[in-house]
Amino acid sequence: MSFLAALLIGLVAGLRTFTAPAAVSWAAHFGWLPLQDTPLAFMGYTITPWIFTVLAIVELVGDQLPSTPSRKVPMQFAARIISGAFTGTAIGLPTGLGLVCLTAGIIGAVLGTFGGHEFRRRLALLFGRDLPAALVEDVIAIGGAFLIVRFLL
Repeated sequence: MSFLAALLIGLVAGLRTFTAPAAVSWAAHFGWLPLQDTPLAFMGYTITPWIFTVLAIVELVGDQLPSTPSRKVPMQFAARIISGAFTGTAIGLPTGLGLVCLTAGIIGAVLGTFGGHEFRRRLALLFGRDLPAALVEDVIAIGGAFLIVRFLL
C-alpha cells in the first residue's frame, strides 16, 4: 500500500509541487503518518504543515498568472521530481520502504507533470480558456492529496 500511496502522492507533486508535501506534513502532524522516529520527523512538527500550506497557496495563486512558466521547463520539472521523491520517501520510511517509495514518488511526479500538462491543455481547449482548467486541476490535486494521506496511509 505504501508503494501505491507514494506513486499517487508523486502524481500530486507533478500537478502541484507544494500540495504533496503540505498534505504529507499534515498527515504526519495528525499522526496518520508516523514519522516521529525517522529523519523526516520534522514533517510532523507544529510549524511544518503551516509552512508547506503557505507555499502551496502561493503556488496555487501563482499558477494562475500568465507569466508562470510551464511545468515542463527544467526548474519547474526538477522541483516536481524533488517533491515527489521527498514525499514518496516520507510515505515509505515508516514501513522500511523509503527507497522503493522514493522511486515511486519520482515516477508519479513525472507522470503527473506530463499527464497533468496534457489534461489541463485539453480542458483549457474544452473551456476555451485556461483558468477553469487550472481550477479543476487545483481541486484534483488538493482533493487527491487529502484522499491519499487520509485513506491510503
